[in-house]
Amino acid sequence: MHEMSLAQGVVRILEEQAVAQRFTIVKTVWLELGALSHVEPEALAFCFEVVARDTVASEARLEILRTPGQGWCMACSQAIPVATRLDPCPHCGGYQIQVTAGDEMRVKELEVE
Repeated sequence: MHEMSLAQGVVRILEEQAVAQRFTIVKTVWLELGALSHVEPEALAFCFEVVARDTVASEARLEILRTPGQGWCMACSQAIPVATRLDPCPHCGGYQIQVTAGDEMRVKELEVE
């Protein structure tokens, strides 16, 4: 389950920022998670709860903000919505699609004390 290592990475970021910005408690974490990121939100939330124990984020609430997939069809030069990496272009039916958004995961915002 790669969600565990991803959750550990998020907690590591929080701990580094706690030192750099001098806060001691993380109350809320807003995490952007792309629809094409291959991350299961519920599994990530569970793993975050486990790895955050005994850290600055031990009481933190994790808010996952889903971002849609977007792509560029190389065949018809159109920006398109992408639900999965295997979907064809809705305009031309082609499969030469470059993903341009929706595969990211990033800490967007923190509420801290």
